Amino acid sequence: MSDVNSGPENEDEIELVEFETVGTDADGNIVIDDVVVATDALGHVIATDETVAVIDAHGDAVIDETVSVVGEDGELHVLEEDVAVLEADE
Repeated sequence: MSDVNSGPENEDEIELVEFETVGTDADGNIVIDDVVVATDALGHVIATDETVAVIDAHGDAVIDETVSVVGEDGELHVLEEDVAVLEADE
């Protein structure tokens, strides 16, 4: 049995793939980058959701989420971007 998505019965199937990286930036902040990619049955990217969180030594965090979709031109276009700043309780 094959896991290949082909044929008319799978034309509308969407697959989600998630990538996550964790590291530090030049200032020593923790940076978490989480990307979810939606692909069609042929493997073409149709949308992305990227969330980047930067957490400093004091526990303050900046969270930036960007949702993009593929337009008629075949390019990704930002549909929505939200930035939240969370301060640690002192």
